[in-house]
Amino acid sequence: GVADGIALASKLKSKSQVTAVFTGEGGTSEGDFHEALNVASVWQLPVIFCIENNGYGLSTPTKEQYNCKDLADRGKGYGMDAFVLDGNNILEVYGKILKLAESVRKRPRPILVEFKTFRMRGHEEASGTKYVPDELMTKWEAKDPIENYKNYLINLGVLNAAKDSELHAQIKTEIEEGLQLAYAEVSIEANESTELNDVYKHFNYQHVEPKSKTEEIRFIDAISQGLKQSMERHNDLIIMGQDVAEYGGVFKITEGFVEAFGNERVRNTPICESAIIETGMGLSIAGMKAVVEMQFADFVSSGFNPIVNYLAKSHYRWNQNADVVVRMPCGAGVAAGPFHSQTNEAWFTKTPGLKVVYPAFPYDAKGLLANAINDPNPILFFEHKALYRSVRQEVPTDYFTIPFGKASLLKTGNAVTIITYGAGVHWALETLENNPDIEADLIDLRSLQPLDTEAIFNSVRKTGRAIILQEDSLFGGIASDISAMLMEQCFEALDAPVKRVASMETPIPFINQLENQYLAKGKFEAALKEVLAY
Repeated sequence: GVADGIALASKLKSKSQVTAVFTGEGGTSEGDFHEALNVASVWQLPVIFCIENNGYGLSTPTKEQYNCKDLADRGKGYGMDAFVLDGNNILEVYGKILKLAESVRKRPRPILVEFKTFRMRGHEEASGTKYVPDELMTKWEAKDPIENYKNYLINLGVLNAAKDSELHAQIKTEIEEGLQLAYAEVSIEANESTELNDVYKHFNYQHVEPKSKTEEIRFIDAISQGLKQSMERHNDLIIMGQDVAEYGGVFKITEGFVEAFGNERVRNTPICESAIIETGMGLSIAGMKAVVEMQFADFVSSGFNPIVNYLAKSHYRWNQNADVVVRMPCGAGVAAGPFHSQTNEAWFTKTPGLKVVYPAFPYDAKGLLANAINDPNPILFFEHKALYRSVRQEVPTDYFTIPFGKASLLKTGNAVTIITYGAGVHWALETLENNPDIEADLIDLRSLQPLDTEAIFNSVRKTGRAIILQEDSLFGGIASDISAMLMEQCFEALDAPVKRVASMETPIPFINQLENQYLAKGKFEAALKEVLAY
């Protein structure tokens, strides 16, 4: 999928480039492989998919991995040309790939190439090769590409024994010099600050103040405006997702975007969350930006691996930023059941390298989304579906930004600190409106990673009481982490135990009565009064 993104960038920039990507025969059983082939074929991307078929996936022979003669046959199912090459024949590989690459440069399209070869050593040094029959080893020893190519050159008169010995000596010297260079390298000294600084790419936040008049718009309109104005501001920004083009997305957030920006920048995708997130990563590697829409946040489970293992870790591992925003329509309260209602932010707040944003108001949604797109780091942007058309606010019509890690203090009081985000903010506001005698600091976190711990600690040290409200189920949620931090940092200021309020530890039911029972909203008022009465 990453190769698809790099190739897409080449195509959009009208560069005559080919992207080659490699996997072993074992990797072709992964869903990501098939998703990547499908996307490349649908979009006619200039990718050469290379399968190094060496007969074993670690110790598992090919007969236990797939039931077809050639893996190249899979290319036909995705509508692409496919070839089988003798991977041990240097001339065949070089000559064929040279022609294929030139062809793809002239006529962009994906091609699948299977190289039939063998691995004479273990998958890694620990595993060895005892699982390989001796006769198979003997068979492939006779196909040694280096030895055979040497004999070919000798027969041509290009090489002789003396020159061969000289080349071996030169290569041995180069290897030895490389080893000595590695051995002479000063050992790394562990430094906590250095390690932490490597997790995220430095982002020089540029604050943009709104200057225009305001208009009352819905939460969903604010997100649409933020996206559209960012598309106008960043010519290298691509929006991808299921049904986001002509249809405008299932919530109509991108309605009219194709007319404004064209199909190349607003792209419908197959149903393949993993490959599309990886494509976003590839676009970032090629210097572009991507906004990827999960049709529902629940579906992100199908794209979990590339988020937590590619996007989150790329800067720490090899100084490569992942300029990808993943939009996450989430939340219950709309009778959508267990697969279209989850608020799964806790899956990501614990993963170093990701930023997690969760606005509650139209103004914040627009400004935070603009900042998310500017930020070169991977961001999960949660949008509560129940707020889309129910919450309205005066919002500037022009472009503006809001920084991450700055909570919003919506109400002030000395009796208790209420800490929440998303739909929980509106539940808390409703409770305070119904109980005007309760004087509370109400903190809307707005972003969960980074988290505004300063605002939280200062408020709790003032009020001496804290209650944390989240829509997600209780165990393992962010409320638990905030509670733990308060115990560590504010224990002596507390006049009552920290209270967590969350939804039930069950999947989310369809029926309204059961969903209302499930949600934390109905439990909050009693829990708040319990904290105040302690």
